[in-house]
Amino acid sequence: MGIGTLLKRLLLAAFGLQAMVIAAISLVDSFRKWRRAEPSFPRTDPRHATIGEERITTYSYGEDLYADMLAAIRGAEREICFESFIWKGDALGEEFKQALAEASDRGVEVFVIYDGFANLVVPSRFKQFPRSMHVIEYPAFAPGWRFLDPRRYGRDHRKILVVDGEVGFVGGYNVGSLYATQWRDTHVRIDGPSAWDLHNAFVDFWNLTRSSRHPRLHDPGTTSWEPRIRVHRNVPRHLVFPIRGMYLEAIDRAQHHVYMTHAYFIPDQQILDALLAAARRGAEVRLLLPATSNHVVADWLSRGFYSTLLRGGVRIFLYENAMVHAKTATIDGQWSTVGTANVDRLSLTGNYEINTEFYDPSVAKHMEEIFLTDCTNARELSPHEWEERPFVAKFSETVLAPLRPFL
Repeated sequence: MGIGTLLKRLLLAAFGLQAMVIAAISLVDSFRKWRRAEPSFPRTDPRHATIGEERITTYSYGEDLYADMLAAIRGAEREICFESFIWKGDALGEEFKQALAEASDRGVEVFVIYDGFANLVVPSRFKQFPRSMHVIEYPAFAPGWRFLDPRRYGRDHRKILVVDGEVGFVGGYNVGSLYATQWRDTHVRIDGPSAWDLHNAFVDFWNLTRSSRHPRLHDPGTTSWEPRIRVHRNVPRHLVFPIRGMYLEAIDRAQHHVYMTHAYFIPDQQILDALLAAARRGAEVRLLLPATSNHVVADWLSRGFYSTLLRGGVRIFLYENAMVHAKTATIDGQWSTVGTANVDRLSLTGNYEINTEFYDPSVAKHMEEIFLTDCTNARELSPHEWEERPFVAKFSETVLAPLRPFL
């Protein structure tokens, strides 16, 4: 047998083993979800902070957020820019659609972007909009020769709403009834001149992806510059990925504590090293992750890092009784971020993402309160408990480890 043939057989065997492990854990996960009780978790009320001319509101419960988003849409006078990764065709999705259509009917310019791949299962009738609305379905697959361009594979994972250029929302919440009461996520609202940053992000992406039948959006720029609020955008088409750098710079500064909440946590070596270095110099590093997320393979890939993290002094808290979907961090009572990017390859070097960064003690204080409240709904994973996990779990983590660079 030649070396080439042997390598092919070994690769096929490895792929086959990975497929078997994925099938097995998916089957077990489906059974557990079927038996799972109704989600429940502690709530943190919306909180306001002031940064210069800006009013910042932080949301950690979907019903609170959606009520304010719909109120902003219904109060729009000139323009609405709405962008969502997932927009479910359920009761809440219909309410958003109707509110946007009504705004368009009264003369408001309405611009909408949603991701085609993420909404493949949404009924086609829901995706039929009034002619007065301007709508882009970001394509599931790049057309023609562009299919071969790796820069075209990023999904539009952003969630943005900007009304009249004065009110902006951004964060982890997609639009759907499930997320209103059964998922723990985080969003922020910006009232003031810095809403321009979110508007500008929408305008740039609209102009980048529009076809000839869509109007080109113009943005006159802004004379306002609030240095304590910054918006970072990952743009795969241009190979621009600043959110990863934002995290690395912030973690490297940590002296007292690092609190991070992430739905899917599959760090690259540099982020892993930064967290371990922060723990070594005495900072309390806490990660709040789902005990079980909605993507079981991502859970198992994440667990492959637990041994290294726990040995390095990082504390891991597993959120229970509900899905935690937030993408947030706060450090040393000074710095915070809320956005759409997970700590994984898809978000940090793959998808279109957007995160808002705050240098402000009042925002950080509220983010810390949310984090500590969430920890009351989580159990801390001890090094001993983790080392005593079953052999089959350790084996599965090893088999799936080669998939980390793809997710």
